[in-house]
Amino acid sequence: MVAKSAPDGYTLLKSASGAIVIGPHLYKLSVDVARDLLPVAPTMLTTLLLVVRPSLPVHSLAELIAYARANPGKLSYGSSGIGSGLHIAGEMLAHEAKIKATHVPYKGAALAITDLLGDRVDFMFDTAPVIPHIKANKLRLLAVVRATRSRMFPDTPTMAEAGADVTVEFVQGVYAPAGTPREIVARLNREMGRVMQSAEVRAVLAGIGAEPVTASPEEFAALQQRERERFGAIVRKANIRVQ
Repeated sequence: MVAKSAPDGYTLLKSASGAIVIGPHLYKLSVDVARDLLPVAPTMLTTLLLVVRPSLPVHSLAELIAYARANPGKLSYGSSGIGSGLHIAGEMLAHEAKIKATHVPYKGAALAITDLLGDRVDFMFDTAPVIPHIKANKLRLLAVVRATRSRMFPDTPTMAEAGADVTVEFVQGVYAPAGTPREIVARLNREMGRVMQSAEVRAVLAGIGAEPVTASPEEFAALQQRERERFGAIVRKANIRVQ
């Protein structure tokens, strides 16, 4: 709908990055996201967290990798579905650490978390929904899946620090129909950047382990293109297909 709307700045798309950088490699879309949608402004960075069930006898990423190697094929991890960012993070870990783990796709992350809490899967990657369970000691946090440490969990290492060079940073953002005038895009970018850096918004994001992001439309477009190419390579390497 947004791609086919008038490029006047009044119809915009707010989207998580998965639909923009992963979706095109898995689905036959009716639009070309790189051609038909114009990146306007990033809004927030959501951090993936690697968590395990507390009954699993591991307390670090290194121990998880060692356990997987000692018990080949016995570990399983949940995700919000085939081709989701959570699934791809698991594939990246398996490839980087040279381990095997069974992927269990669910219809949404909430069901995967329920089974993780119930000891029916062993680990998973997720964002804000697992934070209350980490704080309640119902899930064990092993690493953050980003380039730098999380402000919410400053004592938790990144995946790279913990021994597996896996980085997944999902930057949500706003998009306009292709052809939207440059001056309109620039105005929207300035206003969204101002809002995202406000104290009120920063406080809300901090509560869910997210951070505001600002960048020019050109910088945001370049980021999305790099991520689209990177995730496309991962999808092909792991032979991820939507049934």
